[in-house]
Amino acid sequence: MNILPISVVVLALTLITDASRADQKKPFPVNIQVHAEEPIGELKPLWRFFGADEPNYATRKNGEKLLAELGDLRPDQVYFRTHNLLTSGDGTPDLKWGSTGVYTEDSRDNPVYHWTILDGIFDSYRAHHLRPYVQMGFMPEALSIHPEPYHYKWTSRDPYQWIFTGWSYPPKDYAKWSELIYQWTAHDLARYGQAEMTHWYWETWNEANIGYWQGKPEDFFKLHDFAVSGVRRALPEARVGGPDSAGGGTPFLHAFLEHCLHGTNYATGQIGTPIDFISFHAKGSPVFTNDHVRMGIANQLRNMNSAFRN
Repeated sequence: MNILPISVVVLALTLITDASRADQKKPFPVNIQVHAEEPIGELKPLWRFFGADEPNYATRKNGEKLLAELGDLRPDQVYFRTHNLLTSGDGTPDLKWGSTGVYTEDSRDNPVYHWTILDGIFDSYRAHHLRPYVQMGFMPEALSIHPEPYHYKWTSRDPYQWIFTGWSYPPKDYAKWSELIYQWTAHDLARYGQAEMTHWYWETWNEANIGYWQGKPEDFFKLHDFAVSGVRRALPEARVGGPDSAGGGTPFLHAFLEHCLHGTNYATGQIGTPIDFISFHAKGSPVFTNDHVRMGIANQLRNMNSAFRN
């Protein structure tokens, strides 16, 4: 197939990045010539990770339509990541909200598990030839150290920090948290099979270096260790990683990697935590200009460069 000579584009982006470092306010011209009639090789698909805040639309009409389109891009090679897979609630979708009601406790504080809503979400992924990039979060109401208020109502006109309610806090019992992750993994193993689940990715939480985590970094490292322990107890070959932090080479990412490599594992007491992949979110700083949204790829490249230096 015919594709654009991406080396020219990369060169231009490099120039943009270097210039923006030198002087953020000084514009300069860049000339790009594209010879679209000249093939240079096969275009290898890189677009295989997608996601959303709201998990429950996966089982709605338009959600299923979108998943089908994504799955058709490259069947069984596309992954979908979403928030709120462990959030308490009845599964009713809302803006920047979702829930599965997976975890509650009885009158004696014993765990009770409910898989129906979560099963429907993952069943929808697999029916459309997508695979889960499993985000282990957020905190069920019965496990949160600060459960109230819990279910927020938010609009785009509200301050963003209003969303960080009871679901964003550490667990009151890390052993119960680990057991929840173990039971989830074991349940999915019985439902989807080992051969399928060895293709999945498992990561803890989302952007724990900003408001999504209302605890200390060390609390998150502990959360992560106990989550990984739960997954690996059910599926030893599971692919685990993280931390899906916000931005590039942040002090948080560096501390997380140091903990995984050299720190004492909170769950096992041994040195180090398994990590099969490292993930972060390169923010684009989009702006609306000239009647369109400019994504700010120069900032994304800076995030990537700083993260890889870690």
